[in-house]
Amino acid sequence: MAKAEKGKVFSANETIDYADGGVVSKELIHTDAGSVTLFSFDAGQGLSEHSAPFDALISVTDGEMALYVEGRKNIIRAGESFIIPSGARHSVKAESRFKMLITMIRG
Repeated sequence: MAKAEKGKVFSANETIDYADGGVVSKELIHTDAGSVTLFSFDAGQGLSEHSAPFDALISVTDGEMALYVEGRKNIIRAGESFIIPSGARHSVKAESRFKMLITMIRG
């Protein structure tokens, strides 16, 4: 697993590994203004329904994810992105392994 360093080129996919039967997260940036976090999900894993008080930009970097927003299923593939509106109920299901980058801006 490579380290993400400020001021240097890095590969998001090489910065985080998959864990058999698990979910891995690695925060790249965290300030009062928001955060950028990498996640990897093994097949069968997910996040239960929740909401956030600000928009969240999801960018899939490997594989594909099933993102449920207000009960609607969205398939997002590597190279694609989705903005979850603030306050929207959402959950994640890994039908197969995938990696994503989530950017949350507060305010």
